Amino acid sequence: MFLALLVCGLVVALVVIGLFVFGLRRRLIQRAGGTFDCSLRWNVPDEPDSTGKGWVYGVARYSGDEIAWFRVFSYAPRPRRVLERSAIVALERRTPEGEEELALLSDAVIQPCMYEGVRLELAMSEDARTGFMAWLEAAPPGQRVNVA
Repeated sequence: MFLALLVCGLVVALVVIGLFVFGLRRRLIQRAGGTFDCSLRWNVPDEPDSTGKGWVYGVARYSGDEIAWFRVFSYAPRPRRVLERSAIVALERRTPEGEEELALLSDAVIQPCMYEGVRLELAMSEDARTGFMAWLEAAPPGQRVNVA
């Protein structure tokens, strides 16, 4: 009986510690500022796909001329993707369709982009998209603006 209680206590402690580390990691990512909730779908096919598959929930952070994208459900301290402003080409925005509405946050809009020949989609709030487009268009002098 004592051994079972000890094992249960250890499992509960590990779960609590795991949740604490998730929260601490998110707090450390957001501490630098310039973050927003942003789901990502990488290497999207050209034909429309409204199945909702491939979306990964994350947090994006502006960092100079780059956007660092972190998965939410990960313990990794480094970003999963780093997108350079000069290589991002923004395409025409769209709204979630079909099962995508269930896979994304309720107020999300989808911003399709091309990045070094790879098609990707970012899903974020309308306010975050406005900030993203302003950041994209605010490239330093001498850099091209990549808005299609």
